[in-house]
Amino acid sequence: MMFAVCCVPVSPLRAEAAHKSEMVSQLIFGEQCIVIEQKNDWAKIKCKYDDYEGWCQQSHINEIEKAKYDEQLNLLAEDWVNKIEYKHQSMMVPFGSFINENVINNSVKIWDINKAVINEESIKKIAFQFLNTSYLWGGKTIFGIDCSGFSQTVFKFFGIALMRDTWQQASQGETIESLSAARFGDLIFFDNEAGKIMHVGILLNDRTIIHASGKVRIDKIDEQGIINTDTLQRTHHLKIIKRYF
Repeated sequence: MMFAVCCVPVSPLRAEAAHKSEMVSQLIFGEQCIVIEQKNDWAKIKCKYDDYEGWCQQSHINEIEKAKYDEQLNLLAEDWVNKIEYKHQSMMVPFGSFINENVINNSVKIWDINKAVINEESIKKIAFQFLNTSYLWGGKTIFGIDCSGFSQTVFKFFGIALMRDTWQQASQGETIESLSAARFGDLIFFDNEAGKIMHVGILLNDRTIIHASGKVRIDKIDEQGIINTDTLQRTHHLKIIKRYF
């Protein structure tokens, strides 16, 4: 079994071993994985953080020892972009990249997950950095993100490991019976006409939600779902509320 770490700022994780294949997720610099299969220039990997599988280019990962793979990673890059030195080369890595002793730059601002205080101010500090980030299917960074990638990344800063897809996240946490009983930081899930959970956002209060829809934005919410603040049209139907903090 081969253990590896993402060695580029962002690596597309694809459904198949081809550039034209759907991007299902991303590996961010410093994320660790297990290599399941290799094919030409591609590697099928399983991400350590959320067990998500997909194909990335082999040049986007470096092999590491199992002891390194087993280490708990708690330090995250805190700025939008962060200039580091990795293997004697300069690189710009995005917000939320895992940082360890192999990265040389004492000026990089570091967020220590173990010291993070979970409150409204700190959660907003992380979540609001994504405002106006464009929606990107499979995206997990400040430069393009999908709805479940947004919730997963924000919660990562507080040591809460959410799974990758929306329906998976909805299987975690404690169910809250109504919007009136919900509180800041709860995740709100929304379904389509067939009843399938398709969308998620982070509750700010009983009237507003932050979520990735077209871009990361703040919209109105009521017991029925989301109302777009620009168009005043209802866009998402409320399905279930979950609490993780």
